[in-house]
Amino acid sequence: MDKRVSGAEEAIRELQDGATILVGGFGLCGVPENLIAAVRRKGTKHLTIASNNAGVDDFGVGLLFEQKQVKKMISTYVGENKQFEQLALSGELELELNPQGTFSERIRAGGAGIPAFYTPTGYGTAAAEGREVREFHGRKYLLMPALRGDYAFIKAWRGDRWGNLVFRKTARNFNAMMATAADHVVAEVEELVDLGELDPDKVHVPGIYVDAIFQGERFEKRIEKRTLRGAGTPAMPLDPADKRARIARRAALELRDGDYVNLGIGLPTLVPNFLPPGVEVIIQSENGMLGVGPYPAAGREDPDLINAGKETVSEIPGCCYFSSADSFAMIRGGRVDATILGALQVDPEGNLANWAVPGKMLKGMGGAMDLVAGARRVIVAMEHATKDGQAKIVKRCTLPLTGPTVVNLIVTELGVIEVTPEGLVLREVAPGVTPADVQRLTEPKLSVAPDLRTMEG
Repeated sequence: MDKRVSGAEEAIRELQDGATILVGGFGLCGVPENLIAAVRRKGTKHLTIASNNAGVDDFGVGLLFEQKQVKKMISTYVGENKQFEQLALSGELELELNPQGTFSERIRAGGAGIPAFYTPTGYGTAAAEGREVREFHGRKYLLMPALRGDYAFIKAWRGDRWGNLVFRKTARNFNAMMATAADHVVAEVEELVDLGELDPDKVHVPGIYVDAIFQGERFEKRIEKRTLRGAGTPAMPLDPADKRARIARRAALELRDGDYVNLGIGLPTLVPNFLPPGVEVIIQSENGMLGVGPYPAAGREDPDLINAGKETVSEIPGCCYFSSADSFAMIRGGRVDATILGALQVDPEGNLANWAVPGKMLKGMGGAMDLVAGARRVIVAMEHATKDGQAKIVKRCTLPLTGPTVVNLIVTELGVIEVTPEGLVLREVAPGVTPADVQRLTEPKLSVAPDLRTMEG
């Protein structure tokens, strides 16, 4: 038995127009670069691509949009590819957006012979449109179909001629599930080794799933966001007057020693810089990692760890890696103590909108819908108003929802607001800020707590 092929061109020789291809990767990590480039050269058209994201304009799946080879995209987050965003907003490209955890579970189900499954993620949002709803134990769930492809393009670190695969750190992401869920699975690897060189205990995908394998060439391994710093240097200037730092510092006080925490992109990633002394939290990441925060500044940077706008370094003590499907099983299963997310809008019922502005901005659902459905506590950390002074805490969310009645606490540069069954309660105000100042930039009426405090930090 020998599944080796000479290269990407031979591996996709039978690829036809109109095929559905599962493409591994998360952000720019674990991307099957050689196979994507081969499809571009071959010129195959009318493709349906199922991939976590759309790459960037000149790398990853993004290369296939330049020649308009893709008819439909099944994805979760597309915000880093401006060309793709415009094609989708203009209607030139068919787009099916999925919550990230639903996307991963659809693929895992497809590989396991399970035709459909129920999930709480997305109930009460656009993800529920046209879906069957059923109640279990007093909670509403959506029926979601499994997802399979004609082809799966996989990027692995090492493999052998039988097709056994080993991934490196967070490059496992969606690759591991996709390898199980297609009629023809092609793996490109950095190292093609002899039988017996892979430790059987460390094989992540058994060869039974793989149809063809080859050693790739000239992997770019691009880094989405790169930051270089020396030992002991903070990740960013921690100016006490900076309102983003103030928000992050106060949000950090909501975390308890031993919490498992997932951080949204942007401002929430600053929170670990402000953890109080003696508080150690474990950062859970959708791309398949658990690690200690704040991240150590010392150590070499690693492209396989820098994904989706989240910056980490290697050599994190106690860190472990797994697939994105396992990551979202943790989230949906209630193992995450808190998630800290940004927002476009929040309202008094705790409804949250943070992924799209119809006709103007389309970033994708990403993992936020899963997080607000599964995390034990949802904290919104955001600037209180838009750049032009419009309220973000509104009487009723008008933008597409991330989740209904999910927010527990709102932290802004002006104060701390608790979401209660009776409405919004102003618990703290920033130094020099009055309740009237907060109310002026807030649409709904705020109740002021009798024991109103000054916001720490």
